[in-house]
Order: sequence, then C-alpha cells, then structure tokens
Amino acid sequence: MSVEKNKYQDQSLFNLTWPLFIEISLHMSVGIIATLILSGYSDNAVAGVGVANQIMNIFILVFNVTAIGATILIGQNLGANQIKEARTIARSAFGLNFWIGIGMTIIVAIFGGIFLNFYGLSGEVYGYAHTYLVVTGLTLCLEAVALALSAVLRSYGHTRETMFVTIVMNVISIIGFLIAINGLFGIPVTGVVGVSISIIVARLFLVFALLYFVYKRLAIRYRINDILKIDKTNTKNLMGIGIPSAGEQLSYQLSQVVITSFVAIVGDAALAARVYILNISMFCFMFTMAISQGTQILVARYIGAKQYKRTLKRGLKTLQIAFFVSVVISFIIAFTGESLLGLFTEDPMIIAVALPVLWAIVFIEPGRAVNMVLMGSLKSVGDVRFPVIIGIISMWGLAVVLSYVFGISLGLGLLGVWLAQGVDEWVRGIFAFRRWKSQPWLRKKVRKDPA
Repeated sequence: MSVEKNKYQDQSLFNLTWPLFIEISLHMSVGIIATLILSGYSDNAVAGVGVANQIMNIFILVFNVTAIGATILIGQNLGANQIKEARTIARSAFGLNFWIGIGMTIIVAIFGGIFLNFYGLSGEVYGYAHTYLVVTGLTLCLEAVALALSAVLRSYGHTRETMFVTIVMNVISIIGFLIAINGLFGIPVTGVVGVSISIIVARLFLVFALLYFVYKRLAIRYRINDILKIDKTNTKNLMGIGIPSAGEQLSYQLSQVVITSFVAIVGDAALAARVYILNISMFCFMFTMAISQGTQILVARYIGAKQYKRTLKRGLKTLQIAFFVSVVISFIIAFTGESLLGLFTEDPMIIAVALPVLWAIVFIEPGRAVNMVLMGSLKSVGDVRFPVIIGIISMWGLAVVLSYVFGISLGLGLLGVWLAQGVDEWVRGIFAFRRWKSQPWLRKKVRKDPA
C-alpha cells in the first residue's frame, strides 16, 4: 500500500470536520449578520433579500452538480490510489463550472424579474428583491468557479484552507454591509445596492484565494485549455453523479419557492418571520452539515478502497452524533426563542408569528439530521438516484401539500408550514436510514477502475 493511499484513507473525521464546521458557521453567520444589519434598515429589505437569496440558492445548486460530482469522484479515486485520475477530474470540474456559471449569469440578467413574480411580491419588497438579485447575479460565474475549487480542496482533505478563505471573505462582506447600511467613513448609505456590491467584492477575493491554495497545496495551475477543452468522459461522469445528487437539493429549493408563496399569502409579517426563523435554525443544523460533509469525503474514500464494513460503521456513528447535537441545540433555541428574535426585530406582530414556530424546530431538526447525514453518505457510495426519488416524492407530496393544508386551509399559518416540513424531513430520514442499513454499495460498482 502506497504512502498516498495511507494518507487519504486514514485521515480522521475530526481533522476534516472542525475546519468545515468553522467555515460553515462563518458562512451562515454572514447571512445572519446581513439580516441583522438589514433589519435595522428595513424589514421589507429583509423580506426582499430573503426571497432573492432563495432564487440565488437554486442557481448555486446547479453549480453544485459539478461540485458534488467532483467531491465523490475525486474521493473515490484517492481512496483507490488513482492520483492522476483525481487530478484530471479536478481540472474538468473547474472548466465545466466556468461555462455553467456564464450561462446562469445570463439567465438571471434576462429573467430575474420573471422569477420574482412567482412569489407574488409587490411594492418595496419586490424592489429590494429585484435589485439584489440582478446585481449579485452578475457574478454568479465567480460563485460557480469557487464551488468547484472548494470541492477540489476539500476532496483532498484541505479543509483548513477553505476555512481560512471563508474567514477573510466574511470579514470583507461584513465591512461592506456596515458601510452600505450605516454610511461609514463618509460614504453615503447605499442600502441593498451596497450590500450587493459587497458580495461581488467578496466573491472576487474568494476565487483568487482558492486558485492560490489549489496551486500551493495540489500543484494544480489552471490554464485556458482547462476551460476550452474539457474531457468528455469526465464531464459524463461528473454529470452522472452530480445531476441526481444535486437533484434532491434542487427539488428542495423549488419546493421552497412554492411554500414561500403560501407564506406570502399569510402576510408580510409571516414572510419576514420566516427569514428570521431560517437564520435562527442555522445554529441547529450547521454542525450536522459540517459532520455530514466530512463523512461524505471519508465514505467516498472508503468505497474507493472497497472498505465496506468501515463505510457502514462511519455513516451510523456520524448519525448518532448529529442526532444528539440536533436535539440539544433545538431545545436551547426553543427555550431562548423570544430573546433570539429580539436580536432581529422589535415588531410585535412578527415576534407573535415566529415564537410558536421556534418550538416546531424541536420536531423538524432531529429528522433533518438523519436525512442530511445518510442521504449525503448514500450519494458518496454511488447510490445517487434513491435520494432524489424519495426527495421529490416527499418534498412535493408532503412538504408542499401539507404546507398548504396546515398553513392555509387549517389556518395555522407559518406554524403549519413548519410542521409540514417536519413531516417531510422525518419521512425522508426514515427511508434514508433503512436504505443505509441495507448496504446498497454491495449491489453497485461505484467507480470503474482504469484499464
């Protein structure tokens, strides 16, 4: 067994996960801080930017098709000690996401307003949403390239580097937000436009910093040919894994578009409360997200090395940790809910709508932990169709339908929407647990060895 093979197979979950946790925490914190800063400017700005971010997240999920495929394929090849193949995939992922990013930038520029109309927004809320969507959408190509580069670094185990880049990027963003909203250093208040420009500057830094670390740590220097001449076989493999893998997430985001339109029917207070609750909920699932991503990297390597028992145990052990942490944090959020909401808004109507929903987090988050850990691990072993099939059926058949029934028909409002999504998370989590225990990798060949 070679040195490289030992290195990649024996990296610990802790060493992978703690930088991921800090990175995800900081990344989510920027969203929370941005919401806090915007709430001092206008609750309508918070609602508008929140809706625009939902649309942006859909495009980012398209970029994740390549990133997820790269993470899985590079991990499997490293586990099997196919180092050259892993580097070739890293180059293909960069070039492919560059062109996808260009395409999505054009789409947002032309159809951004049409997308917003699906939410039924009007007045100031629509104006803020449209401004944010169009301005930040101009740099979606940068976001696409950054996701590919981050996936490459993480696949090789260099999670500290992506953490460092995220820290600096967040500092740039926060400084820009403060200047835009408060008009610091003699600069006039620019509101949502200034916040959008801050994001553009942060994305520019992100791409150049990631390019630097990919070169320094992996000795991969990207060239024009990596954009102009993309390996067709790699593209097919990346899409073959990435499209079904990202399909589950894409289905989730699209279902959220419909569910948000239901919330808009309830009223502007419910729409703003939803944004604040989503930010608070991030504290609950960001640990699960970090440990899930670290597990995905390890599971892909174990599968590549054909260490099947180790694969099964890793998934179940991660699940136990994530489930326990989710239960504890969700109860803390529920008990301190009023104080947490007070950080975002003083509007009594918004607080009244949001408070009961915080207790629904106790129901939804443990189910989300099961779902997130095991569905992600199933993708890493090559079982990519199962998560998207179950996801589409459950998200649309349960989350969307029950959100309307509970929230609108039964008059439970935002609370009904959250309960409906809890049912969806638990159903998908149960299916994922049963699938993982059946060890589907024994029935599949997830990586073809080179001839």
